Amino acid sequence: MTEQAARSPIARTAYAFDWIVLGYCLLMLSAILAFGRPLADYTDELVFYAAMAAVALLIMRFVDSSGGRWQALVRLLYPGAMFTFFYRATGGLMFLLTDQFLDWQVVTFENMLLGANPTLYIDSHLLNVWTNEILSFCYFSYYPMLPVFLIAAFAKKHYRVIREFSAAACLTFFISYLLFSLYPVEGPRWHFAELYTNSVEGPIFRPLVEMVIDRGAVRGGAMPSSHTGIALVIMLFCFRYYRKAGWVLLPIVTGLAIGTVWGRFHYASDVFAGAAIGIFSLILVWKYQKSPTRDVSPHKEQKELSRQDVS
Repeated sequence: MTEQAARSPIARTAYAFDWIVLGYCLLMLSAILAFGRPLADYTDELVFYAAMAAVALLIMRFVDSSGGRWQALVRLLYPGAMFTFFYRATGGLMFLLTDQFLDWQVVTFENMLLGANPTLYIDSHLLNVWTNEILSFCYFSYYPMLPVFLIAAFAKKHYRVIREFSAAACLTFFISYLLFSLYPVEGPRWHFAELYTNSVEGPIFRPLVEMVIDRGAVRGGAMPSSHTGIALVIMLFCFRYYRKAGWVLLPIVTGLAIGTVWGRFHYASDVFAGAAIGIFSLILVWKYQKSPTRDVSPHKEQKELSRQDVS
């Protein structure tokens, strides 16, 4: 019996992002069992991560990416559908290892490095309704950016791009989510709430951003900025495979990174940490991917992408 035949059906059809999803679920289950006290307070989280692992295993076992477009849709895009749920689950794990937010450490570091905290400086000197609105637009663009990228790649049948991207996105998100628990930081909008003297105002996108944040943000998920990390990964994937889209995203992602601090959602340190995680994840995936077109020119790679199957 060959090694390929001896492997389980799941192992034979698993992609890198599958193992990352399962590994993250097992890591969080292990962390909760090891550090969650009293354990009864973490029942919901234990059930959640076990359920996510089970869903991933069922999809890996019974959904065949070569079985038609609908099966390919589920098989390749299920991690993207899970990210929001994984993010929300971090809210119950902020104090798994510590009993307080650690913003004071970030603030002290930035004051020592820069002489002042950027978000307080912006509040006192730089706020402008049109700058607020432009940066809020860039920040808000994060929310459709991920689904638009995945759906566009799927529509083009660029399944290898999706597999690569999903692996990099999973690493970026999951490293960020793990750090939320290891180093809980609530962010400047909470930590400096009583020190701001002005409000960040804008006619359209600032209210939209505030609505999304108020309804969906987890208090304590500031370090690192996963928004910056994922937006950077998407932009760099576009530069590699869809060059024109990369140039379109460049000013938007730049504005998004600035907007996270301008809008009081993150410290500057969070932005740099998120960007570093995104770049690390991208390099890791591109270095170790099993790609038949790794060494060909971008032009030939685009031709290969246009011809590829769902395999």
